[in-house]
Amino acid sequence: MKTINYKNIICATVMAIGLSGCSDFLDILPTNEVVLENFWTEKADVASVLNGCYETLENSDCLTRMGVWGELRSDNLRIGASAPVEINEILKENLLPSNPMCNWARFYEAINRCNIVCHYAPGVQALDPNYTYEEMKSNIAEATALRALAYFYLIRTFRDVPYTTQPSIDDTQNYILPATPFNAVLDSLINDLERVKGDAVRRFYTDDSPNAYQNSSRITRWAIYALLADLYLWKGDWDNSIRCCDVVIDFKRQQYKEMLEREGNVNNIALFGDIPLILEKPIGSTQCGNSYSEIFGQGNSFESIFELYFRANQNQQNSWVSSYYGNNQNTTGRLTAPDFLCKDVAQGNNSMFKKTDGRVYAATELDNSSYAITKYVRQSVSFSTQNVTKEADLNLSSSRRSSADANWIFYRLSDMLLIKAEAEIQKGEEGYQRAFMLINTVNKRANDVTTTARADTLKMGDYITSKASMEELLMEERQREFMFEGKRWFDLVRMARRDGNNTRLVSLASRKYIENVNAIKIKLADPNIIYFPYAKSEMKVNPLLVQNPAFGNEEDNELTK
Repeated sequence: MKTINYKNIICATVMAIGLSGCSDFLDILPTNEVVLENFWTEKADVASVLNGCYETLENSDCLTRMGVWGELRSDNLRIGASAPVEINEILKENLLPSNPMCNWARFYEAINRCNIVCHYAPGVQALDPNYTYEEMKSNIAEATALRALAYFYLIRTFRDVPYTTQPSIDDTQNYILPATPFNAVLDSLINDLERVKGDAVRRFYTDDSPNAYQNSSRITRWAIYALLADLYLWKGDWDNSIRCCDVVIDFKRQQYKEMLEREGNVNNIALFGDIPLILEKPIGSTQCGNSYSEIFGQGNSFESIFELYFRANQNQQNSWVSSYYGNNQNTTGRLTAPDFLCKDVAQGNNSMFKKTDGRVYAATELDNSSYAITKYVRQSVSFSTQNVTKEADLNLSSSRRSSADANWIFYRLSDMLLIKAEAEIQKGEEGYQRAFMLINTVNKRANDVTTTARADTLKMGDYITSKASMEELLMEERQREFMFEGKRWFDLVRMARRDGNNTRLVSLASRKYIENVNAIKIKLADPNIIYFPYAKSEMKVNPLLVQNPAFGNEEDNELTK
């Protein structure tokens, strides 16, 4: 972790609240006096730096790494048009410490900003009578959750990472730290979130307010529970993971009930069992695609729990989607989807998707001989899955975004259903039926299975006979539901950690390859290689880091430009 220059932090803070001329401003008083006497005096100062925490995660450096770290090495992505060399090398499993995608600086910038908020907020509350104790506690809860999210990305990617909750606020402080083991970081994140979850805001605005988008674009209590459910899943604490999922699911039930009371009939959301989900085809409509249009096209949907919001700040753009998936000028981005995910679905000859599954039609598009990724790229999509025997039968129409303003979703209701299902499976045979019902709920929505439409595409008897069958079903449904959302590689890593070997990971991750398949399988068999190496630049500035042994002999190799 690089030592963060104190003066740079203050410059960033000052810029965040609209001041210019950083050097001139800092020349007026000694640095400590600028910070303590002139800045951290009112609640607006805390809000400015807290906004900076979100903005750092929205930065293209962070967002691109969220996609690369969580998705690129999985079986969801292949090379597209004009991919840069560092992306192509990772796709070929030729990952070196010199690869720029190993750089974690922006994530530690976000972490440090969060640490600063937690450090200074209590002092501001003591000075500003308009800054209440409850506001201060909720701000600290937000910062704590954003910090936990950033660390969660780091440990899933690198395994052991330098860990601190103390801010870098003085050039004399030593922030050259050794890596803390994965499980120790994980436990700390859980403890922090359990401590602050009750302080977090439930909702920033009522659901019928024009500002209600902030209920899922800022950290709420429900976002913290969602993150906790995921952390507990990685820890292997099944009961607590289920507990946290249930809290969020119950909130969504209450939110739906309130919506019915407020609006009367709701034609685009319905109960699947007792779980409210956005309908693939609204009541009274003959066209599917509604769930995609609301969740990914419009964003901040009823199902959303936490996502980064890009429309409010056009200085920040979702460059990961616009560059690597596609945009309104180019159908095919730098990455594409492998054939096995998308080919011949409408003909009924695809092993991953049924011909009625709208997720594949909304998220991909055949462009010449490649399957372009359209998830997040399309603003809206409409199609029919009735009586489909070929692609033309879909009568698919769509609109693409005019700018790179797609939100980036971390957690939505489907996450809670499938995290809970995974935990139920791991608890043993008594949870298989509950897990199947949750998985089937997600699948039914995608296939437009309602009380008046098609029969279920999944049959319980085919799966609940063994843990292996249930795990396979769960992993397949997660892939169908979350493809291209930055989750698949992390899913494979979590599975491999639980297995104690890479056998299943190798089998699944290698499906996308056409060339050098055996060599890649041999490389992926190393249990250490599922994590990224520490960047060569970090190894130079932090002598306490010990390189991942899978990459230790390649530290001096340079990525060829």
